[in-house]
Amino acid sequence: MAVKLQTIKDIRNYISSELSGLYDGKESAAISGIIVSKVFKISGVSALLKENDILAGRRETGMALRYCIRLKTGEPVQYVTGETSFHGCIIKVNRGVLIPRPETEELVDLIIKENKGFAGRIIDIGTGSGCIAVALAKSLPSSQVIGIDRSKRAIKTAIRNAAFNRTEISFLEADIFKTDSSETGTAGLIVSNPPYVRNSEKQFMHRNVLDFEPPGALFVPDDDPLRFYMAILRFAVYALDPGGAIYLEINESMGNKVHDLLRSFNYGEIRIIKDINGKERFANGRKNA
Repeated sequence: MAVKLQTIKDIRNYISSELSGLYDGKESAAISGIIVSKVFKISGVSALLKENDILAGRRETGMALRYCIRLKTGEPVQYVTGETSFHGCIIKVNRGVLIPRPETEELVDLIIKENKGFAGRIIDIGTGSGCIAVALAKSLPSSQVIGIDRSKRAIKTAIRNAAFNRTEISFLEADIFKTDSSETGTAGLIVSNPPYVRNSEKQFMHRNVLDFEPPGALFVPDDDPLRFYMAILRFAVYALDPGGAIYLEINESMGNKVHDLLRSFNYGEIRIIKDINGKERFANGRKNA
């Protein structure tokens, strides 16, 4: 096998072929491209330019094969390589944190666009890998960002990502159901991408999510799907400054209910915002004085 996998093209084609039973052709090709970039520490363009050169030594071939074995179990490529790209930042990930989604990048884009030059405090609830906190700290450098998560492993990962991306962020290991503003201080912005997938929706999800990503970061009971939003808004009663804004990622089927919940907590200028796929994915409101 090692003799045959002598070029980047050999490795890319081999991985794509091995993954063909799990993913469609386009997805297999994308994953193999990520592995090639990781193994050879080169960009996708460079890999294409050098794809027929004899580059694959024993070390690179062995690494690619080990990655491929893990990928064939359905393990997400982000966990296999230990990192992913998020809003221009490299975010380290492991099975203790959720893999950042493109929709969450949209949420970050929205916050940055609507809060240019923001110089106050931002609280990121359920920070996980710290991807939101890091991206906001990079793009709103005058702000002071605090990330909260109940998972010790997640906090360790978030601290690592803040350091890796050269951002200064404070992290607090705390349960939002038990935390109050005495631990965080108040903020002008609160953001959260909490668990919002109902247990009954598991049947529609890919096995690489169900088998590998932390369920506590994803799922909520069908009979209490807004439990995290309720806890966040109770926390924000004292933690969010009057006139401050809250930004939430939401279940696409819960827009009206989240809207009503925000109104019940005395928020104004409430919006339910669609993502790039036309799904109601974000909620935003401003706390009335």
